[in-house]
Amino acid sequence: MVTLERLSSQLGIELHMKRDDLTGSHLSGNKIRKLDFLLADAMELDATHVITCGGLQSNHARATALAAVQLGLSPVLLLRTANGRESDLPNPPTANVLLDRLSGARIETCTPVDYRERRNQLMDELAHDLKMHGGRPYVIPEGGSNALGALGYVACAREILAQLEEPPDAVVVATGSGGTLAGLALGFEDAGVHTRAIGVAVCDDAAYFETVVDRIADDAHRIHGLPVLSPGRYTVLEGFQGRGYGLTTDPELAFLTERVRKDGIALDPVYTNKAMLGLVTTLRNDPTAFGRRVVFIHTGGIFGLFAHADHLAAVAE
Repeated sequence: MVTLERLSSQLGIELHMKRDDLTGSHLSGNKIRKLDFLLADAMELDATHVITCGGLQSNHARATALAAVQLGLSPVLLLRTANGRESDLPNPPTANVLLDRLSGARIETCTPVDYRERRNQLMDELAHDLKMHGGRPYVIPEGGSNALGALGYVACAREILAQLEEPPDAVVVATGSGGTLAGLALGFEDAGVHTRAIGVAVCDDAAYFETVVDRIADDAHRIHGLPVLSPGRYTVLEGFQGRGYGLTTDPELAFLTERVRKDGIALDPVYTNKAMLGLVTTLRNDPTAFGRRVVFIHTGGIFGLFAHADHLAAVAE
């Protein structure tokens, strides 16, 4: 946990950053907290393969692949590409895809429409094929976002409370699949503190994420005995999705560059930069929006920078 002194002064609040991007080199980011629980379950079930899904440069897919091979599991990744063809993958491979390749992961591709409407079915079909050949596959949902994965951020909420003298008024995090936001909300509810979890949507809309978070929270209550979320425990902030998931703009990259040069913090174009932009823009319009003491969670994604190298270099000149 670090205090962002310059931004705190500019925004008139006490702004801290939880450095989940420093959870460990190639396994960095919020995905590891979820995978800690999910891969333990896979090992308990004596799995041989792990199947998961994500966008072309998915941080979750990369983290899953690298964590899986450390445990002797074979990773299978379903990646969403422009046309659903292997030829859509960058050649030579870059950023997260390069690490996927280095891990030896089997990569399957699908179209954006199939990903949106059939990704779970497609992963089930991959699992069925592996079973027919003697494998024991374990399927992890998008972003590791289910009740079990969310326990990683229940633990993170407790960690944040232990690191600060007083509970923060709000904790702000990028939201792309809902599990991190759900876990934080459940963790603060379980701790009995007033802290609100704020998710900045980087894709989809508030209604979508509210449905996802509520479902995960309901499952966590039913399966793991966590409390029911009280009204207002979490909020989904819209308006910062930009051009959509994995896409960026010159003003967004200019903001990213400014954060590096003024705060020494490298954000990623897909998640954390949009979330920080949402936080800063909201507080500049209303310094009281999130309360006096705020924590921003840097959920990682540093490798995503390299997929935008040309665009970023042009903006940063």
